[in-house]
Amino acid sequence: MSIAARKALTQRQGWLERLFHLSEYDTDVRTEISAGITTFMTMAYVMIVHPSIMAAAGMPVAEMAVVTAITSGLFTLMMGLYANRPFALAPAMGSNVFFASTLVAGGIATWQQALGMVFISGMTFVALTVLGFREMIVKTIPKCIKVSIGAALGLFIAQLGMKNAGWMVAQGSLAIGDLTTPGAILAMIGFVIIAVMMSRGVKGALLWGILLTSAIGIPMGVTQLPTKIISLPPSIAPIAFKLDILGTLKLSFVPAMFIFFTGDFFSTLGTVLGVGGKAGLLDENGDLPGIEKPFLVDALGTVVGALLGTSTVTTYVESAAGVEAGGRTGLTAVTTAVIFFLMLFLTPIATIIPSEATAPALVLIGLLMLPAIKEVDFGDFTEALPAFVTILFTAFTFNLANGISLGVLTYVVIKVASGRRHEVPLGMYILCLPLLYYLATL
Repeated sequence: MSIAARKALTQRQGWLERLFHLSEYDTDVRTEISAGITTFMTMAYVMIVHPSIMAAAGMPVAEMAVVTAITSGLFTLMMGLYANRPFALAPAMGSNVFFASTLVAGGIATWQQALGMVFISGMTFVALTVLGFREMIVKTIPKCIKVSIGAALGLFIAQLGMKNAGWMVAQGSLAIGDLTTPGAILAMIGFVIIAVMMSRGVKGALLWGILLTSAIGIPMGVTQLPTKIISLPPSIAPIAFKLDILGTLKLSFVPAMFIFFTGDFFSTLGTVLGVGGKAGLLDENGDLPGIEKPFLVDALGTVVGALLGTSTVTTYVESAAGVEAGGRTGLTAVTTAVIFFLMLFLTPIATIIPSEATAPALVLIGLLMLPAIKEVDFGDFTEALPAFVTILFTAFTFNLANGISLGVLTYVVIKVASGRRHEVPLGMYILCLPLLYYLATL
């Protein structure tokens, strides 16, 4: 873009340009808003799925839906305005299952105590972020693992899409799903539509593909139209500020709190670096400049989320959908946040977009994130193996934290065993201790 064109763009976009530095990231208002809508569509399911999961802990569904919209909107907005990054946040899938099914339904703790555990892990996040330890850990992790996270995240997202499409099911092990169901067929139709649009360079291919697939799903009986559009949100008083911090201060709860902490730490790390890499925001070392800001937003989200009555709030991998749609700045996140706030009154609309319509978009995004692995030095086995382990265990355990943890441990072991321990920073040896504890407590 020429200097004259940049000046003209700056004048047209006014205060939004000054706030989000759109021209610096070679983007514009229209692209960012479209990207924000795309991000929301790929993660709208959280409005329905998260409350239903938390119901297993005895928490009311309607009130939890309101808390989900509030926390998602508030901290996605903060991510956009404070960090100026196109990342969206919401209550984490995985930790909510651990919260509701393992801790509470399993009789280990009450939901009030489980919220106390989330609060303590969140406060630990905040302290480590403010003191700079989280950024220090990121810089300690070798480049081969950081760049492989993008590819690992791609397979993670693709697998999520295949499950949502009904093409893959988990029955003790991964297996092919029933491809004859209306949902699976609709997802195949959507896959073709989006793939063709992307191959022809259609701007906004993901957004238009999701909308068109959703429309096709209406006569197929997959897309369910709501009976009403507007609904007033119920009070969140039954779950807000009910956490039991003192009741959490038991030695027996330490492993559970550590799982909350480590899982969210590395999940956020993987998402921020993976999506940031796709957006071209990483530096030559594979680091995200100003990463302490997204980390702080994420940490505060967990703390406030626990206060309001929900499990760990984290940065969502579906942010990659917005990035693929062209989102590069915080305006993408602000757009997503506004829609989450609207969901407080328009919750029925969140049910319109079926997961089968967004699933093919996720699968294709996974493909587009694989090129990150090209930056791994495959000529050096001690660099290639940790990257491979990171990708392998992320994909097959469906968990970013597992992949990164095992990748770090593999890096240290293979470097030391090959007589190259001088290449391993001291911080990596220290990091191995909590990672071993994390894996032992799974």
